[in-house]
Amino acid sequence: MKPDWDKLIEDFKGDATKLVADVDCTAEGEELCQIHGIEGFPTLKYGDPSMLEDYEGGRDYESLKAFADENLKPMCSPMNIDLCDDEQKAAIKKYTDMGLDTLTELVQAEEEKLHENEMWVQQEVEKLQAKYEEIMKEKDVKDKAIKDAGLGLMKASMISLAEKAGSDEL
Repeated sequence: MKPDWDKLIEDFKGDATKLVADVDCTAEGEELCQIHGIEGFPTLKYGDPSMLEDYEGGRDYESLKAFADENLKPMCSPMNIDLCDDEQKAAIKKYTDMGLDTLTELVQAEEEKLHENEMWVQQEVEKLQAKYEEIMKEKDVKDKAIKDAGLGLMKASMISLAEKAGSDEL
């Protein structure tokens, strides 16, 4: 992926409104990576720098380039208020009028909801995993019973009969 990513960086080099870059999260970019919740590598993000979104598309040059051409553009935000519709402007005004402390508390509460949702998903996946393991154990018991009931001898007898029938026809 690295050569394709480097090619994409070169394609957008010097663009006034689009940035394609890489950050080394193990060196001077560590703080930036922590701010944006980057834990695994490589992680691709896009969007407004204050609220980056995860990129989930293809990792080849053609997929990356098509996505970048379509999606990398200035977006509505407090820094680009002129790109916002009336509803977005009203929401931005509402949030900025709250003040930093209140807004920080609100963001933390919403992020906690996201965290709780993620924990719920993990718990449900664990339940599914336990159920899957239970089902697989039951399947193994049933498979063993079927085989112990003579399936192997049945197959061997079937092959023997088929071979005899084939030799009679010759």
